[in-house]
Amino acid sequence: MSTLVFSGVSQRFQTPGQDNAVQVLEAVDLNVAAGEFVCLLGPSGCGKSTLLNAAAGFVQPTTGTVTFANRLVTGPSPERGMVFQEYALFPWMSVADNVAFGLRARGEAASVVRERVDGLLRMLRLTEFADRWPRDLSGGMRQRVAIARVLALHPPCLLMDEPFGALDALTRRSLQEELLQIWAELRKTVVFVTHSIEEAIFLADRIVVMTHRPGSVKRDCVVALPRPRDQADPAFNAFKQEIGALVMAEQHAYEDAERRSFTGD
Repeated sequence: MSTLVFSGVSQRFQTPGQDNAVQVLEAVDLNVAAGEFVCLLGPSGCGKSTLLNAAAGFVQPTTGTVTFANRLVTGPSPERGMVFQEYALFPWMSVADNVAFGLRARGEAASVVRERVDGLLRMLRLTEFADRWPRDLSGGMRQRVAIARVLALHPPCLLMDEPFGALDALTRRSLQEELLQIWAELRKTVVFVTHSIEEAIFLADRIVVMTHRPGSVKRDCVVALPRPRDQADPAFNAFKQEIGALVMAEQHAYEDAERRSFTGD
């Protein structure tokens, strides 16, 4: 059963005072099943983040619809939790208070808040940092706090916009593995934007390769590799070459279009 459905989604942005609008997305049709892990992959500017923002309800499509659990998405909702590349933590709140923020805003009982926060801090290996300030944490730990804050509200769907893109390679791999453990345990629906082919193959059930702008679905690829996945596996590398060829074809098409636009050819 599909839980998140994009039907003919197009997005055009008009800059006030300018005649030319920018067509970012064009007729995107995509179904994401409940509990599925889907990665969006494509060249810069192809509309991956815009599509994710439409799923979150931050922007409304120019044409087409986004539905979640058979309900039209018309604005943000706690059932679709968003994790950004920027950690977006409240610097004046402790780690525990950051995680508890949404629960307290929703009016949950103190005992419920304490139990859920303690459980998430244990899950994400943050218990000993509960009383620390965000400024005292590494980038990886800040992102763990951001993920815990979203998970605190029990959203059935996680929308993740390059959440590990700013991290060093070792921390990034560690968080990828932790995310997969969380996903396996909680069975959230995950839509994950990335520029990394290796990350997409390591994480996803399906990889949706998008065309250059205006973005549409170029190829919807099932990742048939068994879990846990080993990047040294020849099958992993063969699939990486296949996906890489699709992405690079769109990257070259994007660069050619930009060159023609600049030179007037």
